[in-house]
Amino acid sequence: MIARVFWIQVIQGSEWQEKAATLWAHTSTIKAERGTISDRNGSVLASDVPAYTVVVNPAVIAEKGIGDEVVKGLHELLGKPEDELRKLIEAKDENGKYLKNREIRNEGWKIDQDLADKVKEFYVALGKKHKIQETGIGLVREQKRYYPKGSLAAHILGYTDRDGKAIMGLEKSLDKQLKGADGKLLYQSDGQGVKLPDSQDTYQPVVNGSNFKLTIDSTIQHYIEEAMEKAYAQYKPKSMSVIAADPNTMEILGMANMPTFDPNKYMDTGADAAGFYNHAIKSIYEPGSTFKIYTLAAAVNEKLFNPNATFLSGQIRIKGDRTPLHDINRAGWGEISFLEGVKRSSNVLFVKLYELLGQEKLLQYINDFGFNEKTGIDLPGEISGVVNPNENRPIESATLAYGHGKVTVTPLQQLVALSAVANGGKLMTPHVVKEVTDPNTGETKVTQPNVVRQVIDEASAKETGKYLEQVVADQVIGTGRYAYIDGYRVAGKTGTAIKPENGIYVKSKVLVSFAGYAPVDDPKIAVIIIIDEPNVEIGGGRAAAPVFKEIVSQSLQYMGVPKLATETSDKDSKKTVKSDAPALRTTPDLTGKTMKEARETLLDQGFDFEVVGEGASVESQYPEAGTKLTTGQRIYLLSPQGAKRTIPNLQGESLRDALEVLTLLKVEIAVEGEGYVSEQIEGTKNGKPLLTLKLKPLNDNSEDVPASSPADEGTESESGP
Repeated sequence: MIARVFWIQVIQGSEWQEKAATLWAHTSTIKAERGTISDRNGSVLASDVPAYTVVVNPAVIAEKGIGDEVVKGLHELLGKPEDELRKLIEAKDENGKYLKNREIRNEGWKIDQDLADKVKEFYVALGKKHKIQETGIGLVREQKRYYPKGSLAAHILGYTDRDGKAIMGLEKSLDKQLKGADGKLLYQSDGQGVKLPDSQDTYQPVVNGSNFKLTIDSTIQHYIEEAMEKAYAQYKPKSMSVIAADPNTMEILGMANMPTFDPNKYMDTGADAAGFYNHAIKSIYEPGSTFKIYTLAAAVNEKLFNPNATFLSGQIRIKGDRTPLHDINRAGWGEISFLEGVKRSSNVLFVKLYELLGQEKLLQYINDFGFNEKTGIDLPGEISGVVNPNENRPIESATLAYGHGKVTVTPLQQLVALSAVANGGKLMTPHVVKEVTDPNTGETKVTQPNVVRQVIDEASAKETGKYLEQVVADQVIGTGRYAYIDGYRVAGKTGTAIKPENGIYVKSKVLVSFAGYAPVDDPKIAVIIIIDEPNVEIGGGRAAAPVFKEIVSQSLQYMGVPKLATETSDKDSKKTVKSDAPALRTTPDLTGKTMKEARETLLDQGFDFEVVGEGASVESQYPEAGTKLTTGQRIYLLSPQGAKRTIPNLQGESLRDALEVLTLLKVEIAVEGEGYVSEQIEGTKNGKPLLTLKLKPLNDNSEDVPASSPADEGTESESGP
């Protein structure tokens, strides 16, 4: 015995001492709390909540003889197939003995409180029925990530799987800050697990994850997704993306894609499903006519855009190239002004602006607007579009001017560039994280707006906005007229681009879009809508502009932005009272002003108008000063007629308005049909000019969509409105 004790305590003493220390030593992990993600108003978008995992004890279930009841009950509660449940509750080890603990995955893994309560009710009732304390069913408390608003902002948030691993979105890119670091407590205990009095403790404090407040507004995000769902159901496109931002700070107010997913049910979507893809920052496309915004802005900034200058619409050829470039209306609209060309989205006009700017200057502005670089948004996976024309082929640069050919962009790049026009010319870095708070210290870090560069001057930005407003305000020829919002001044541009496949443009596949902001004089929100391959032949004005209208009209009212004030006379107090109702706007007095002054006044105030005649001053106007205008009604400025009488385009006007204008012009009129002017035909009767007005019951001025592609002629696709 003495020899054996000597051998153990002396010869093997150090070895046994190490084993004893291992038995004495214990480590207790203090789990860190994953940070929450909330919207700009503090509404929680992602947080950890209690979860429960259902476990079964095959040994107890077999001993009590309740296997069939357990299988049936858990099948009804969890939806797990009965044969799989039976395998779990009858599981044995290699020696044929029943196992003691088995988790029910995935149906019983990290279930919510409501379902856990039902499982508990089941096994308590089972115990009472058989008068037993132990049923072999239990619940293990855990934590899981929960997204209380379901699929809202899913592509921004991303998700974590049930093991807590961050998979995509902000959950992944901010994972290190969100998850924090677990704490540890190392101590010594006796064989019963009781802490020793002289235990040498080591404590590592827990570091809880940071809390993130986003720039996203849940209400605006809801407006976006609600409007998208309607359009997605109607047009059944391949995909759809919408982004909204405050153009003054580039805070992203909302971002969504269709198809989408619910991060609480990511397993139901499938690992390779299209619903997980964030097209807003990861997809590139030829923008089409929305890209004309930046050509226009460049020309305005270079003092090359004269809204009164004229050009011959229809088609144009670039010097040194025999291939003609066409308007969507190949016959054109005759000799029209630059401003009308903007309203009609004339490709020929923008090719002429390219000629005025020159290749080098146009490419410089495109780069300055950020189209060859990432925007730098704080979301993972952003890619950049590419603008790479062959400088030895001028036609490739010419088609850039209207958004086709050697140009691809992302929706976010477009929105950032549009916001630069809206905010006075500043290209800014977009962001979705508004502030970060460290719960361990209480310190909060706020994301500040970041200006990358000044692209155009403030005056040019405002002037560009006035022209873009006319695209929406003109309810007859404006391609963006379906984005018109009562009581708010809206600037915008439609786009309809034929998509290429393997270098060939496919007429049946188009991408339609709308980009705009409001109010024009003090922008609060900028939005881009992308609808990829709608199932009907339709342009951006018809498909995307109404989505913009629904989102922005709701958002501006929610944000408390007042509608245009109209002045009414209060006879009793003899005061002028301003009303914020979207009531009728009053026609300003323009008679006697120079035509230039009248144009500037109407552009500044956002009125739709048309000039009739070639004189330098306004001889008369319709409607007369002080008239309350109805929605979308235009103002006609009449000046002395030149050698050839000018007849305005009256398409879409009511018969009453058309007759009033033509009476002022002393034009003889013939009328066919009822309703609104759908067509006007100039002719003669008894040697005198006669204008025939054809009317239809509805003012249904359909937007053109691409009918053919210059790809057939060996060059880039032309744009629709």
